[in-house]
Amino acid sequence: MKFYILIALQVPAILLSSLIFIFFVTHQSSLYQLHNQALLVLLIINFIYLSTDLLMPLRFYYFGYVSPATSTYCTLWTFLEYSLNLINELLMATISIQRHPLVFKAHIFQTRWKLFLCYYLPLALCFIYPIAFYVFTILLYPCDGNQWDYMSNVCGFANCYLIYDKVLGSFDWAANNGFPALVILLANVILIVRVIKQKRRRQQTVSWRKQRLMTLHLCAISSLYLLAWFPSLSIGLIQQLISPNFASNIQTDYTLDLIYSVCLLLPWVCLGLLPEFKKWIQRILTCGKSARASNIVHAF
Repeated sequence: MKFYILIALQVPAILLSSLIFIFFVTHQSSLYQLHNQALLVLLIINFIYLSTDLLMPLRFYYFGYVSPATSTYCTLWTFLEYSLNLINELLMATISIQRHPLVFKAHIFQTRWKLFLCYYLPLALCFIYPIAFYVFTILLYPCDGNQWDYMSNVCGFANCYLIYDKVLGSFDWAANNGFPALVILLANVILIVRVIKQKRRRQQTVSWRKQRLMTLHLCAISSLYLLAWFPSLSIGLIQQLISPNFASNIQTDYTLDLIYSVCLLLPWVCLGLLPEFKKWIQRILTCGKSARASNIVHAF
């Protein structure tokens, strides 16, 4: 059942992501808007997840066991899965923070060094830190490779640092996954409050209405991350700090699978932040209908 659900959601997500990439290639002027640049980076990482990492759980759910059942495969799988998840989550947290100056103080990005320091550097760190952290904790961490569970998805998430090092494992759950989720929540709650206050002080102009709509869509994306991550984060922290077996079956069979909903649903939720893309699709569909109607008329 999980296999067919993932397949049913993966294929449309890949197709929609591909259409969005085609749109950005054919409408490069849209990338002059800074929020579209960060959104494109997020969608590229999401596409890599959809087209590479997601194939591994699909393979597991199809066969019912990890194949190939080797320590090397499990090590590479967890490295790819953890790295992409953390990059994705950090990007969303960074985008949520950057939305504030983009909406209220966009002039600070007009200076080149401020643009690099406040916009591009944080995005770059979203890639550098996760890769460096998991190279150390997964690829270089001393481990005999006998701890993997080949009958569970992602090899049972049985990395040595999660099993034998409570400090490092707790840090990974709390700081690497919990903190970005908290930042996403707080940044968007504060953003909503600022939008409401700003609306009361200003006249409702067209440009402000556009910013308000973009803010609401960003909050929708953030809600997707929170709903997907909160259950597994809560159980994971309890397992690390209190009881290793707490809700273990629920965590393995259900809550960890919720994380896949981020990559599967993100392209659809992002449509709200791409009004020009929707207009482009509508024009294509309208032209297609007009062409078919013209062919029918000529046929008669």
